[in-house]
Amino acid sequence: MPTFPDAPRRARRARLTPGRILRNVTLTVISLVWALPTWLLLVNAFVPAADYGGTPHWWPQGFGLFDNMAQAWTKAELGPSMGNSLLYAVTSAAVAIVVATTAAFATVVMPVRRKTLWFWLIYSGTLLPLQVFLRPLFLAYAGTGLYDAQFGLFLVYVAIAIPFAYFIMRNFALTLAPEIIEAARMDGASWWRVFWQIHVPLSRSAMVAAFVFQFVAVWNDLLFGITLSTSRNIRPVMAALAELQGNYSNVGPPVVLGGALLVSLPTVVLFFSAQRFFVSSLKLNG
Repeated sequence: MPTFPDAPRRARRARLTPGRILRNVTLTVISLVWALPTWLLLVNAFVPAADYGGTPHWWPQGFGLFDNMAQAWTKAELGPSMGNSLLYAVTSAAVAIVVATTAAFATVVMPVRRKTLWFWLIYSGTLLPLQVFLRPLFLAYAGTGLYDAQFGLFLVYVAIAIPFAYFIMRNFALTLAPEIIEAARMDGASWWRVFWQIHVPLSRSAMVAAFVFQFVAVWNDLLFGITLSTSRNIRPVMAALAELQGNYSNVGPPVVLGGALLVSLPTVVLFFSAQRFFVSSLKLNG
């Protein structure tokens, strides 16, 4: 049989249509623009604080990253604050995932009336900007003793984490085969047993993905951290980091950027550790 060595080359040229080229160029440009802030953060975090002249650097000059991180760790007391944020992020995200998974099971699997109404009632918590809740929360917390308390921040983080976690878990529950639940019910399994022994194991990847989302959201919170807490043993890490660039701080931008890079490491480690569950959940929801 005759061979055509130029066939693959011609096929590749045929696939490079103007539309495909335009799409690839557009995606490349968007990726570069998206990565630009991260590049500037890394470059200026490496600059020694003593050598920073007030103008952002576009290319690495010197190596003072570890010294900048050490200064940020000491002056902002990031250790206790990171412990607080870890406590808030883990506990509130875990509780929110349990509540969201239970709600998704009830509104998708169980024979509940007005399922659409329940969906919008729970998901509407994500439709309003968080700034709307600041004044009533501040006044309520000041009157009930929850202001500047770990339990108060925990309640807020659970409340703001549930709606989006419910959105993820509900979408995942819609992809599960109803025949599995019907077979279990015909065998006499109670709803409680169906939930814990069938629904939860099948939803594990989606639960991990939702946990990652909510952990990152709580870890990166600054708004409620600076509004509902003042004590160093209560405030989350972003509120502590914000003090480095406050009016009474004398550290340079490289120290602030080094601290920002330092406090972002837990979320990066968590994402890569749970990447397998994260990707599989996205595929199933897609």
